[in-house]
Amino acid sequence: MENLSNVLELEPVESHLHPEGSFDLADHAVPNGLEEIWRFTPLKRLRDVHGEAPLDAGSLSAQVTGPDAVKVEVVPAAESARGASGYVPTDRVSARAWAAATQVREVTVPADAIVTEPVTIALTGQGVDAAGAGHLLVRAGRFSKAIVVVTYEGSATWTENIEVVLEDGADLTFVTIQDWADDAVHVATQHARVGRDAHLKHVAVSLGGDVVRASTSADYAGTGGSVDLLGLYFADAGQHIEHRLFADHTAPKTRSNVEYKGALQGDGAHTVWIGNVLIRKVAEGIETFEQNDNLVLTDGAKADSVPNLEIETGDIAGAGHASTTGRFDDQHLFYLMSRGIPEDDARRLVVHGFFNDVIRRIGVPDLEKRLVEAVERELAEHVGSIA
Repeated sequence: MENLSNVLELEPVESHLHPEGSFDLADHAVPNGLEEIWRFTPLKRLRDVHGEAPLDAGSLSAQVTGPDAVKVEVVPAAESARGASGYVPTDRVSARAWAAATQVREVTVPADAIVTEPVTIALTGQGVDAAGAGHLLVRAGRFSKAIVVVTYEGSATWTENIEVVLEDGADLTFVTIQDWADDAVHVATQHARVGRDAHLKHVAVSLGGDVVRASTSADYAGTGGSVDLLGLYFADAGQHIEHRLFADHTAPKTRSNVEYKGALQGDGAHTVWIGNVLIRKVAEGIETFEQNDNLVLTDGAKADSVPNLEIETGDIAGAGHASTTGRFDDQHLFYLMSRGIPEDDARRLVVHGFFNDVIRRIGVPDLEKRLVEAVERELAEHVGSIA
């Protein structure tokens, strides 16, 4: 499979949101919470994975299902193709996970393969006492089409790096579902490299866990590449769910669209969404938009939302961002209740409608059904189920 790591040589970019990367752990100081990239994260709840806690003991059991056309194997890190995305760790946890991971799970979609059945990797944690590190590499060959789904359940203290590589003309849907137990801590970094005229649909769903922090970035290895970054999250009392997005337009006539929706309920529920788009000087004629919407269901919940645009060229097709945070729309509730729908059921219908815009775009019917049911379970904790 062709390596797409040789991207056009680009000048380093000074960005307070994205520090310069390094594999050397000495270049990543232990964060104290004052750094821009860590100021929203509750460091004291990370079980020191950002400091010195060993990352060599924790593990997740894995069950892999999918078509034979897609190769899934676990190989020693030294013999793997990790690094194929060109990713270099930009924070201490990512650098520690890279150094600690002894194996890499590689998923390879052959060139020209059209695979309609999803490849599913179901990971289950067995406990939080020992922390671990993992590495996943997904590669989609030229003009291939496939769906890869990674699910997380159980209890764990887990750090990982995920690389996604799309060769020219590839079309990949990559989905992660974090449905952890309430005591899990998960710090993940994902990076995608998108080839010429390739399309990545990246879907991140965060429902469970005590602290979940997911950093996702994408860049381009050729013109015409397109990325859709879609997300859905639901935080309950005491949960911290944080998503950090970075679309790095490194080639002309590329496209990115970011759409994340989140709901919060319960005392101490906290969500963070940081979106950033960098349009480099070489990225003429690009189109980008990012949007984050948050629905606060109860008192005591807090949503932080920070959209950003960094533009280095004036020759762009379009660029914009938007962010909203608010409670129920009283007009929507009034409309439903005036037609005989009880208030609790009306509130539930509004939430389902809020999330439906993202869920229906996933394009995997079984997965869409699972997410609708997951949202219903979250809502059931505070109001009765819809009849």
